[in-house]
Amino acid sequence: MPAVILFTLIFISGGAILALELLASRIMTPYFGVSLYIWTGILSITLVSLALGYRWGGRLAGNAGAAPARRLGLLFAIMPALAGLAIIAACAIYPFAFHPLARWSLSGGAFAACMILLFLPLVATSAMNPLLVALLLQQQQKRKGDAGSGLVFFVSTLGSVAGVIITAFGLIPYISNYTATLMVALLLGTLSLAAAMSKLVMGGRGMVTTLGIAAMFGAALLAWQGDRYTGRMGTVAFSGAQWQVEGSHSSLFGTVKILRSSADADGKFLRMYFHDGLIQNSVDSNQRSISFYTWALEALALAYRPQMQDVLMLGLGAGIVPSRLARDSTRVSVVEIDPASLAVAQQYFGFDAKRVTTHQADARTFVGDCAPRHDVVLVDLFHGDGTPDYLITREFFRDLKRCLKPGGVAIFNTFANLDDTRSYSHLLATLQSELPHVALYRPDWPGARQINSFLVASPAQLPAPQRVTISDVPERHAATLWDMLAKPQSVGTMAASGKIIYDAWNAAALDMAASQAAFRQGVLDAAPPALLMN
Repeated sequence: MPAVILFTLIFISGGAILALELLASRIMTPYFGVSLYIWTGILSITLVSLALGYRWGGRLAGNAGAAPARRLGLLFAIMPALAGLAIIAACAIYPFAFHPLARWSLSGGAFAACMILLFLPLVATSAMNPLLVALLLQQQQKRKGDAGSGLVFFVSTLGSVAGVIITAFGLIPYISNYTATLMVALLLGTLSLAAAMSKLVMGGRGMVTTLGIAAMFGAALLAWQGDRYTGRMGTVAFSGAQWQVEGSHSSLFGTVKILRSSADADGKFLRMYFHDGLIQNSVDSNQRSISFYTWALEALALAYRPQMQDVLMLGLGAGIVPSRLARDSTRVSVVEIDPASLAVAQQYFGFDAKRVTTHQADARTFVGDCAPRHDVVLVDLFHGDGTPDYLITREFFRDLKRCLKPGGVAIFNTFANLDDTRSYSHLLATLQSELPHVALYRPDWPGARQINSFLVASPAQLPAPQRVTISDVPERHAATLWDMLAKPQSVGTMAASGKIIYDAWNAAALDMAASQAAFRQGVLDAAPPALLMN
């Protein structure tokens, strides 16, 4: 068998390894979040699997027996099919196993989930590397230098790089993670079939052919019938209504699902922006928001800057808040990193990009070059179970301060559990290091713990908030909203116990990971498993 074909197989299998690892992180996010625990699980299970695969492959090569060429050829050719079948089994299991695993333990469940998704496929594919080295030795019939091992791992690693790039930019933005994972299984089955049809000397060629076809057929069948098998596109009961998935948008930043409730007798319905397990916004059939936080952000902006002319919003979501502020001839700019958010906001939530200046950019980069021309900066930045670390550092808040006009205010939508303020105190301490005057607003929802909490911050003394009038506030929110606006809270005591977070050092990482884990547990308690699958 020409060496170029052998190296082609090892290149593609190397790509499959990293493609599977990247897809695993996306599959696990709605269940386990994106905390420190999740990436610890993925990376440790990946490295353990690779180490065991290399060791196993080496032992198999060393025990090739009396007919080493035929046995080595069989082992090398069969590994991709075995990995593909293991991936198919994982895809059959995880839609039903990950939700209970996450509810059992986010940290322990994440490790178990990684084992289900990654362990067997990575062991099988990594075993191919030492097997190929042994095959090259057989072809050389005597040892030459490193016997080709350096070239084998070089080609495999280049394949991994290609696998990451193709998966990130060619698969994730266009198809579901479930389907993309099954495509990896189908590809691996194809590799075994190609090896069986080649001139590679091997025993058990028929078995390799059978397993390769089985992996290809199984992956295609499960991808074709995936919606029926998992129930992910069916009607589900959630948040007091029956919902159907109206649309699904994948991107590099997660999977957005648009949920639509069953219509009532008058034809009225609700629509929800659902991102990796989190409700980002909900509107009624008249495009009126029924999410409390949108009314709170608008009211606080008007209360502190009633004559505002320029507003910057970091984070678009469904686009409800910037759309309402732009109606009053206020100049509104929005920064959003995810193109899927803009597409969803326009298609489903009535966002008019002609009335709002939109920038597709990372908020951190944007505020670094921001001019001091905004009366209000609204910050609504979330990914996974909280705001990414690099968007809550002292350096970020220093840049954000430069965006404000004299007397301007920054208003933050955050989540806080005031029964346990360890994580929140670090955010407050960091914020006050650059924007020292801070007021906290929080709705009085009896029994609620981890809820929307709004911070108004400024480098100068905050003015007294003005009475505001807002039209169309849903009756269910009106009393809570006006009551909240009348009761600003001081954050001095909480901030005093916090540690300042810097770009170079986050001394609060473990506290923040624990807080995010607690938040994700609340998501798991509320969201049906079928909606978490992406």
